[in-house]
Amino acid sequence: MPDRPRLTPPIADLRRAVRGGLEGLTPDALVLVALSGGPDSLALAAAAAFEAPRAGLRAGAVIVDHGLQSGSADVAARAAQQATGLGLAPVRVERVSVGAARGSGGGPEAAARTARYAALERAASELGASAVLLAHTLDDQAETVLLGLVRGSGAASLQGMPAERGIFRRPLLGIRRATTVRACADAGLEPWIDPQNADAAFTRVRVRTRVLPLLEAELGPGVAEALARTADQLREDGEALDSFAEELAEDLAEHAEAGLSLDVPGLAANPAALRQRLIRLAVSSEFGVALSRQQTLEVARLVTDWHGQEGVDLHGVRVVRRGGRLQFTARNSEAKGSDGTA
Repeated sequence: MPDRPRLTPPIADLRRAVRGGLEGLTPDALVLVALSGGPDSLALAAAAAFEAPRAGLRAGAVIVDHGLQSGSADVAARAAQQATGLGLAPVRVERVSVGAARGSGGGPEAAARTARYAALERAASELGASAVLLAHTLDDQAETVLLGLVRGSGAASLQGMPAERGIFRRPLLGIRRATTVRACADAGLEPWIDPQNADAAFTRVRVRTRVLPLLEAELGPGVAEALARTADQLREDGEALDSFAEELAEDLAEHAEAGLSLDVPGLAANPAALRQRLIRLAVSSEFGVALSRQQTLEVARLVTDWHGQEGVDLHGVRVVRRGGRLQFTARNSEAKGSDGTA
């Protein structure tokens, strides 16, 4: 273990955030830090190495080598060495093939993300970890919300990244990126600086280096914090509406051999937000298909703007109105087990 660094405000902020992120885990559970070697994940690793033992937990690290840049193996090896130096154990390097994940769509960034999460889940399963800590910061959250806003991706996208989902936890969503950089400097840690984080070819980099600074300059400080607060509020609203939709679905839905149906008067009696959630929930739960907003509105018109139209064909799903019910049936075997693209 290295000499304990002097406790500075940035280091204290990181430790406090990680302490909260470890709550609820059973004693002696293994927690893994997803470590890239950059400032955010290195600061997270140092805080986890300090806090986990004090919470009766074990802390290790997983480094994912995407193999997309020259020298990536050396970067991964250096990160693993730093993790070991912090006292983390076990420390594992996972090498992934990003090309194999490109079939999911969304370009190389999405493919890398898919491969990374799969590697983290695999490592957690093999090592018996209870949680994986991710180093997304408040700045990352603000960028995610802003990108969702300009793309018109809907409320789900504007909710940003949750603090916890499955085995993944994000304890640094209330911490600014500048704080992680200062925490590394205060602790004598030398993070790796990813050259892609300065490459303006990536949309997120332009948001980070141009758009958010411009908004701060023109509108005043606090834009990133305001975007993050918006995500929190929308997530609370979204979770409540989803819960209401699930309760209503029990009364409005009937299962059939080839699919299910929803009661039209029941759908019509509910506000649009709930009605559209019920439609998306029906298609998602029964057929594994995620509807776009346009598709959802097309189905909703069978309830709110009914003129005897034949129905709506979705990705492997046929929706028709019959006898006061919307009937959702599989058009072919493609619907079952769909990857959800639309």
